[in-house]
Amino acid sequence: MTQAQEIQDTQEQLNWHWRNSMRVVRFFSFDARAALPIPLLLVYARVSTIVLTIVFLVFFRFLEKKGLTFPAALRNFRAWIVGSDRPGWIGIYHRKFRDYG
Repeated sequence: MTQAQEIQDTQEQLNWHWRNSMRVVRFFSFDARAALPIPLLLVYARVSTIVLTIVFLVFFRFLEKKGLTFPAALRNFRAWIVGSDRPGWIGIYHRKFRDYG
């Protein structure tokens, strides 16, 4: 290993936290937001909370398979609800709604 490569590896080790600061927080293999009903399940273990937890986990797994995070899915849902109508814009600046997915 050359000295330049060692210096580069040292710099990468010192700066790794900046590179990983925007990663999604994980709880086991799920998005951490999917783990919100788990403390409720631990405190109030009933069939309803088990079903709620499973629904949350399945929903977040579905979003991950579609390639979306929860905030991105909310933005996508909002764009779907609003549609292509942008009433505050002058007609020349209107864009057509396109779904490349």
